[in-house]
Amino acid sequence: MSAETTELDSPTRQARRSRAVLLLVAAVLAAADLILKAVAEALLSTGATTDLGPINIRLLYNRGVAFSLGADLSPWIVITATGLIIAALTWYTVSSAPSMTGLSRAGAAMLLGGAVGNFIDRLDGQGVVDYLHSGWFPTFNLADVFVTTGVALLVLGTIFPRRTRNDH
Repeated sequence: MSAETTELDSPTRQARRSRAVLLLVAAVLAAADLILKAVAEALLSTGATTDLGPINIRLLYNRGVAFSLGADLSPWIVITATGLIIAALTWYTVSSAPSMTGLSRAGAAMLLGGAVGNFIDRLDGQGVVDYLHSGWFPTFNLADVFVTTGVALLVLGTIFPRRTRNDH
């Protein structure tokens, strides 16, 4: 193998690696979210509430999307719409991953992981398990934290692009 071939393969390998890492991190985050939701359901299904100061842990189900919007819609409509959005989001993040900054890739992985975690949770038709309640903000879950933080990191990584060694 010549040095020319190795140089040509290197960007391709790096692109594949950045895509694979993004998808792997998203899958791990989605799994962590789903595990915590299962634990919350198991421990809080009796109506128990745990007070942790600024946050209470209590079980609620969100049949809609963000802030319970669309809660009156049929579950299959919400599932179909969110599935299409996640498919588009996955295509965008996977195709863009090689050109993203590390911060943007981290944000994209968090956004995708949170979206997939909530989507999988929604598939049973019962709605998304929410368990973090502040009293002044709608009840949410770890996937919601991933989505919100992921969007912020994705935007920040886009606003502040990576610097090369020649930039001053």
